[in-house]
Amino acid sequence: MSVRAILQWPDRRLRTAATDVPEVTDLVRATWADMVDTMEAMPGVGLAAVQIGVMQRLAVVDASDGRGQAVLMANPEVLHASVQLRPHEEASPCLPGVSARIERPRAVTVRFLNADGAVEERDFVGLWATSVQHQIDHLAGRMYFDRLSKVKRDMLLRRARKGG
Repeated sequence: MSVRAILQWPDRRLRTAATDVPEVTDLVRATWADMVDTMEAMPGVGLAAVQIGVMQRLAVVDASDGRGQAVLMANPEVLHASVQLRPHEEASPCLPGVSARIERPRAVTVRFLNADGAVEERDFVGLWATSVQHQIDHLAGRMYFDRLSKVKRDMLLRRARKGG
C-alpha cells in the first residue's frame, strides 16, 4: 500500500473513459488499498482510479466523520437519483487551488462490484452521494467543472492556471 501521484489537469487521461473491471482480483484489491492511502493523504472524501493513472472503473469513497469507512467500488453505476438536488463546493486534487459549487442529486442508488467481487446495490445520501457521483464522472472522463456553465468553467480554469 502506498500513496500514488495524482494526475494533473490537463492530462489527457482525465478525459478518457476508464474500462470495466471484469472481476475483483488481488491486483484490484491492491489498487484500492493504494487509492485509500492516497485519498487519506490528500485528505479527500473519494478518489477514482483514473486520477492515479489507472484506467479501470475503480473508485473509493469515505465521507464518514471518523474515517476508516471507505466503500470500495468496481464498475459503479447510478441506478436511481433523487429529484432533490444538493449543492456542494467541489474540488479535485487534479486541479488544485480551485473549487466550484455544484448541484447534484441529494441521494443515489449505486450498483457496483464490492471487495468480495459480489454485485452490491447501496444507497448514498448527502456528501457520500456527492462524492460517489463525482468519482463516477471521473471514470467517464468528466471533471466536476464540466457541470458548470461555459463562462463559469472558463473562469475557474483561468483561475487554476494562475495558481488558484
